[in-house]
Amino acid sequence: MTQILTTTAGSLPRTPELLAANAARTFAEDGLTPLPSAEFDAALAAAVDSVVARQKQIGITVPGDGEYGKAMTTTFNYGAWWSYIFHRTAGLEVVPEDTFFSASPTAPNAEGLTLTAFGNRRDRQRFPDVYATDAEVNKATPDGAAPLFPVASGTLAYTGQELIGSDVANFSRALRAQGYEQGFLTSLSPGSGARIQDRRYGSEDAFLEAWADALHEEYRAITDAGLIVQVDDPSIAENFDQIDPEPSIEDYLRFTAKRVEALNHALRGLPRELLRFHLCWGSWHGPHTTDIELRHLVDLMLDIDVTYYSFEGANARHEHEHVVWDEVELPEDKIIVPGVVTHSTNVVEHPELVAQRIGRYAKRVGAERVIASTDCGLGGRVHPDIAWAKLEALVAGAEIASRRF
Repeated sequence: MTQILTTTAGSLPRTPELLAANAARTFAEDGLTPLPSAEFDAALAAAVDSVVARQKQIGITVPGDGEYGKAMTTTFNYGAWWSYIFHRTAGLEVVPEDTFFSASPTAPNAEGLTLTAFGNRRDRQRFPDVYATDAEVNKATPDGAAPLFPVASGTLAYTGQELIGSDVANFSRALRAQGYEQGFLTSLSPGSGARIQDRRYGSEDAFLEAWADALHEEYRAITDAGLIVQVDDPSIAENFDQIDPEPSIEDYLRFTAKRVEALNHALRGLPRELLRFHLCWGSWHGPHTTDIELRHLVDLMLDIDVTYYSFEGANARHEHEHVVWDEVELPEDKIIVPGVVTHSTNVVEHPELVAQRIGRYAKRVGAERVIASTDCGLGGRVHPDIAWAKLEALVAGAEIASRRF
C-alpha cells in the first residue's frame, strides 16, 4: 500500500481567543510596525499548539500553523495571507488614499499590460450585482473608509526577523509536542508583493528583484529551521483576471515569466526538498469565469525551482483540469499537491469522492508523487466547523485511496 499523505493549503480557522488578541494589538505611528505585546505572544503560542494538535487528531500528515502568525489589522483588513508582509518590510508607506481597490497598482510593463484595480477585475465587471453584495470586497475600516494599502516609497528591506522567528519557534515546538517530523509555513511571493504601487523603483524588473531579495530572508529563516516553506503566489494565475482588456495568452505568459524568474531568484541557494509552491485563482467566493486555464500555466509553474506544487483541483471551475497531466510529464523529482476538498462550497465532500479525485492524479503521475490537500486556505472561507469536517473527509478519502494503490 502507498500511503497518500495529506496536508492543507495554509489558512485554518482562527480561534476566538487569537482573534481577540489580534484585535487588541497596537502599532507604531507608521501603522506598519507592531508594538511588543506579551499578551498577544502568549495567545499566539497557545493557538499554534492547538491548531497543530487538532491536525494531528484528525490525521493530517504534513501540517501547517494555520497561518496564525499572519496578523490582520484594522488598517489592512483584507487578506492576511499577504498583507502580513507589510509589517515585515521596510520601504513601505501608508498613504491616505485607496491604492488597491480603486487605483491601478502598477504601470504598464514591457508587454504593455497593466494590472487594473482589484475592484475592477473582469469577473467583477461581468457580475457587478453579485460582487456588490460581496462582504469581503466591500468591507471597510471601523471609520467607514476603504481599506488602506501601503505603497513602496523607499528601498525595500526585510525587517521581519523577530516575527518569522516567533512563527518558527511556535510551530517547531508544536510539531515536537505532537510527534511530527515535518511541517510547513507559508510565505508571500515576490510577484504578489509587487502588486502594491511602486513609487520608488520605476521599473517592473527592479521592483520584482527588490521584493525577491527581501523575501529570500523569510524563506531562508524557515528552511534554516528545517521546515518546508510554501510560497503563496496567486499572481501567477490570478493576475490574468486583473488585466483589462483580456491579454493574449502569449503576452500573459511573458508577463508572468518575469514573476517566475523573480521567485526563482528569491529561492536561490535554498534546499529544494524544503520548497513548495501554491498556485490559485483567488479564493474569494465568486463566479471565476475569467480564470486562465491550468494548461496554459502548467509548464511555467514547473519552471519554478521547488519540489512540491500545490494547486486547486476540487472546485467547480478547475476540477476538470486533472487531465492536464495526461499531456504533461511530471519530472521525476517533483510532487504534486492537488486540492481534493474545496473552500468554495459549504458542502462537505464525501470521502469516496475525495478518494476518486486523488485517484485521478495518482493514475497519471504515480501515487507516490501525490499529496492530497485543500484547494486554498479554509480559514475565513467556510464556517470553522465545516472547515474541520472537510479535513476529516480529506483524511478519510486519502485512506481509501491509499488502500487502492
